[in-house]
Amino acid sequence: MNTLDTIVLVFYFALLMIIGVIGIKKAKSEKDFLLAGSRLGYFRHVGCLAAVIIGGAATMGSTTLGYDFGISGFWFVSMMGLGIAGLGLFVVNKIGGYDVFTISQLLGKRFGEGTQLISAIVTAIYTLMIVVTQVIGMGNVIHVLLGWSVTSSMFIGGGIVFFYTVLGGMWSITLTDIIQFIVMTVGVFFIMLPYSVDHVGGLTALFEKVPDTHRSLTNIGWGQIFQYFLLYFFGLIVSQDIWQRVFTAKSQKVMKQSAVSAGLYSVFYAVALSIVGMCALVLLPNLDNSQSAFTSLALTILPPGLLGLVLASVCSALMSNASGAIFASATLITNDIIKVYIKKDMDGCSVIKTSRIVTIVLGLLSVIFSLWIQNILVALDMAYAILSGAIFVPLVVGLYWKRVTSEAAFYAIISSTIIIFATFGIYGISSTWPIIYGLVTGLVVLVGVTVLTPARKTKIFQTRSTRETYSYKK
Repeated sequence: MNTLDTIVLVFYFALLMIIGVIGIKKAKSEKDFLLAGSRLGYFRHVGCLAAVIIGGAATMGSTTLGYDFGISGFWFVSMMGLGIAGLGLFVVNKIGGYDVFTISQLLGKRFGEGTQLISAIVTAIYTLMIVVTQVIGMGNVIHVLLGWSVTSSMFIGGGIVFFYTVLGGMWSITLTDIIQFIVMTVGVFFIMLPYSVDHVGGLTALFEKVPDTHRSLTNIGWGQIFQYFLLYFFGLIVSQDIWQRVFTAKSQKVMKQSAVSAGLYSVFYAVALSIVGMCALVLLPNLDNSQSAFTSLALTILPPGLLGLVLASVCSALMSNASGAIFASATLITNDIIKVYIKKDMDGCSVIKTSRIVTIVLGLLSVIFSLWIQNILVALDMAYAILSGAIFVPLVVGLYWKRVTSEAAFYAIISSTIIIFATFGIYGISSTWPIIYGLVTGLVVLVGVTVLTPARKTKIFQTRSTRETYSYKK
């Protein structure tokens, strides 16, 4: 790689670390550290939401699918976009009034501490797997660019993210996300896409040169499209890293508008990268590993300087997603497990300190898991299968059906999680069946236990904007 490109990347990484230091001064309270004070306006909030959706798996994975399947590769990230738009349209009005930091806290308010604990464990596993996908992506990018070993590349890329996340919490993540969103947008839409299309002779020439199947919107298969719907539409609606970003908005109106806008942005991003993947197939038809399609194409067609900026955009996507996910996991463990069951008298300063320690531990674990799995799409499938199959039904049904009991939600999460892991062993971790079995099991148990255990007591809890009554057995 050219010296100029190396300088661009080094400067970018240094900027992120400086922002991490700045974040320390802004994170003065627990709410500042965990939710950036909940005072982001529309434009900053859109950037943060888009940055957390579009990670390494979205960027590298969409290009890989474009290389392998053509334009139908856009379904992958588009389902994520539809999921966050669905969150904004159908769920934000139900969650916006609660003074909580995590999904598990909301479930705890609704169903009790037992449900809060089990949902925190399940969701923390999901968020940790999201971090794994990003560390794998960072390792692949740095390995291709600098020729370092994959292990060293993962430690270095992950280390930068963990550094600024540990220091400033959500404020550091928010500040870096805004920069990363801008870099991602410029790198993909204004440099990589037009350069790729130009090198194959234009869009018309591209569609003439790729196989006929690559021009079909359903080449990837209806079964795969359905799996993406189950994984990512449901998963994004109940994703802790997404929720934590949603809560950084200054109002419920901003939450809704920015969620829908970020969803639309994701669809355009997916189409752009699928086209880039198709260009890579035309220009580099004999790649040993299609997961390197994006970086290999960038190294082939981009001039010095622009190459560094585009590769910085890839790192932006990876880092923004990794920082949000690892912070979400640390927040879950700190607020819903340690603070509730181990150290109940923690004040704001203790929460911040504990969150930092947990983040460091999770960072090391994520690198270890990354070295073990080493496949972005497989790791992402595992993460969203666990989340969609086990958490979606109790959370969403519980928000809309006040009759649901605490026992029903608790056993629904437990049984769904067991079924998902059992069917992983039977059908494999890339199969759609574990998610389907998890959703069906959760719904059957939730409804069955609720109907069979009449409510004995009514619990009324006050939100910031509503007063709602829920029935549960105590």
